[in-house]
Amino acid sequence: MNRILVVDDEPNIRFIYKEVLNEEGFEVAEAESVNETFDILNRENIDLVVLDIKLRSESGLDILQRITREFPNIPVVLCSAYVSYQNDYTSWLADSYIVKSSNPYELVREVKGVLQKKGRIE
Repeated sequence: MNRILVVDDEPNIRFIYKEVLNEEGFEVAEAESVNETFDILNRENIDLVVLDIKLRSESGLDILQRITREFPNIPVVLCSAYVSYQNDYTSWLADSYIVKSSNPYELVREVKGVLQKKGRIE
């Protein structure tokens, strides 16, 4: 079973993403801060990170840079309510970028696509 880490500072978003990813057979860990994110990445076997760009006091793009530096084999799907971040070259480090919408199954489609592309789908 693939293990997904959802990083978002909004509990409701984490809950929705966890529910839809669980329905699709993924195991989900959750983090709301940079410290929690790297505690989990250092402790657990994570197959993919779903990362919000705008966290309360932290930049998801900074977290993305650190993940790609420290865990280069873990793919990242960026999520944002803002389309404008697609033009930020830092976001290009991610394997995929989706705009948050009322349809959480777009996230599932992207997660599956990235895992397949990386040969990590179980």
